[in-house]
Amino acid sequence: MLILSEKEIQRLYTMEDAISDVKEMLHQKQSENVNTPERTVLSFPHDDASILYMPSAEERAAAVKVVSIFPHNPALGKPTTQGVMIFTDTKTGEHRMLCSATYLTRLRTGALSAIAADYLAKREASRLAVIGTGAMAREQVAGMLAVREIEHIFLYNRTRSKAEHFALDMQRMNSCWNGKVHIVDDANEAVRQADIVVCSTRSEQPVFSSRALQPGTHVSAIGSYLPHMRELDVETIVMADRIVVDTVEGAKHEAGELIQAAESGKWSFSRIDAEIGELVTGEKAGRQHEQEITLFKSVGAAFYDLAVAMGVYQKATELGAGQEIEL
Repeated sequence: MLILSEKEIQRLYTMEDAISDVKEMLHQKQSENVNTPERTVLSFPHDDASILYMPSAEERAAAVKVVSIFPHNPALGKPTTQGVMIFTDTKTGEHRMLCSATYLTRLRTGALSAIAADYLAKREASRLAVIGTGAMAREQVAGMLAVREIEHIFLYNRTRSKAEHFALDMQRMNSCWNGKVHIVDDANEAVRQADIVVCSTRSEQPVFSSRALQPGTHVSAIGSYLPHMRELDVETIVMADRIVVDTVEGAKHEAGELIQAAESGKWSFSRIDAEIGELVTGEKAGRQHEQEITLFKSVGAAFYDLAVAMGVYQKATELGAGQEIEL
């Protein structure tokens, strides 16, 4: 079995790789060649924590990701999110790889947001607002930089020092980027100036007001993944001209913003325009005109993890990366 650490994966597998592999998987998913059972979520309310078990398979390979999310871990000097993935050859049943999945989770989520933005954001979009500068935000920025010529990034975090640290880290990671970073003290201020808004928080209350959205804005909400969470207010859901999700089934069960909007009676799941795979295959259209407000809501699905696991395994075996062990 091949063992791959997070640092090894970061060295060999890029955002561009992830975007390509996720798009290929979306084509497969639309042709019904991918089996993805509903994920299992174990909750630990006393710690506001959860552990997710996410299996998926296609004709050649299968993967199971286990990701734990323990929000109080930073106080213990430990990361909030930790993940592992096991990758299996479905021709022989051999378990080919065990790898860290923490970075891969961030990467595939960033790739998803990037793919959605490529279809839904204005072509000339150059101003990005990032609400929440935690672990997921870095790859969200990387994804947007991969698909749009971003010139200005507006950062908002409840703790300003975290936004300042994120800005320095982001500029170090993207040394070839020549744009400007602005740290703001109000989320609405960031949103008002943006063509693209990324929300990557675990908030249970809306993180900005719908009144701050300008015509033509694209919103990517990827932080909340349980029914009681929500980053967007009901008004944002109602006013969106086009709503695209990663999967309709996942959205109905886990997208807190959409669930709460439906329960309010002001919106219905029938107003979802497309799954992201339908944009990639051309079955559904992306942005229709410059003034549209578009929304991409993602709660995650295991076949995206399978996509990047297959990509990582292929690159690692080609480059001789990782460590082979016998169990």
